[in-house]
Amino acid sequence: MNTAIKMGAFALGLAAVFAAGAGVGVAVGPIGDDKTNTAEKAGHDHASGHGAASGHGGAASHVPVGLQVSQDGYTLTPETTIIRPGTKTDFRFSVTGPDGKPVTRFETLHGKPLHLIVARRDLSGFQHLHPSEAGGGVWTVPLTLPEPGAYRFFTDFKPAGAAEQLTLGTDVLAPGRFEPRAVPRPEQVTRVDGYEVKLTGALVPGRTSRLTLSVSKDGRPVTDLEPYLEAYGHLVALRDRDLAYLHVHPAGTPGDGRTRPGPDVTFEVQAPSPGTYRLYMDFQHGGKVRTAEFTAVAGHAAAAAAPSAPAGEAGHGGHDDHGGQSGHGHAH
Repeated sequence: MNTAIKMGAFALGLAAVFAAGAGVGVAVGPIGDDKTNTAEKAGHDHASGHGAASGHGGAASHVPVGLQVSQDGYTLTPETTIIRPGTKTDFRFSVTGPDGKPVTRFETLHGKPLHLIVARRDLSGFQHLHPSEAGGGVWTVPLTLPEPGAYRFFTDFKPAGAAEQLTLGTDVLAPGRFEPRAVPRPEQVTRVDGYEVKLTGALVPGRTSRLTLSVSKDGRPVTDLEPYLEAYGHLVALRDRDLAYLHVHPAGTPGDGRTRPGPDVTFEVQAPSPGTYRLYMDFQHGGKVRTAEFTAVAGHAAAAAAPSAPAGEAGHGGHDDHGGQSGHGHAH
């Protein structure tokens, strides 16, 4: 293939991916839109925080977090927004403050100053990353976007002295032919790396729902889960279509004398609206972090939901590689 044809194919693939992700920011307004930021803040005041029984996501009448690139004067600013799929890339970004300069001081949230969540817009390719500071307010993390598509990048942080924690999001494109995957059907059990994780409970839109995830291995309950980022489990939930973001943690703290290290990890989750959500639960055992994935449907959408793709270890199932070629992982 000559150079002209190669460049044409690359441009065509990029255009296809861009079309898949275009228009996402329109609904929540441009950077620095005061009206949008005010509405977002109202929802975030209700839902912010990573403490016990808390999470990200407002009630049904509020705009959920993660849909904006800018809020309260803070903006997520990546150095690049196009990454070649399948290529390990040093992703660099900063969070600029109200003064337009990169923020250099953050409060610690669950052992880290900043968390980065990545998922393709079809809810595949989940990664939970913890970047390193490169200096001058620039953060860096090696990552691989395994397949073409539009990926949503979220960052959780709390600037030093700020009144509240923020979650900002932006799209990064991996050019090429985009083949979206169907969201797996809701199932109560998923398997990852020889572990079985069972989901008990249901999402109720606009209300706090209790979800319990029970971990077993070889048919026996796991009763010695290891603390990971100051908890026995972490849960991220993304709403299908717009990727509204919830990030919740279980009640209790390792070592508090009351919280047991498994097999059950219970979360209090508030779904902002009816719809389909993808749940990603991290847990650590045997010195390794694994992620169990589920699909959950909240409200009247349950009657209409009929995804065709099965859940399981392949594709949208659990993962344990945390940064591997599968595109499902963590880097810490």
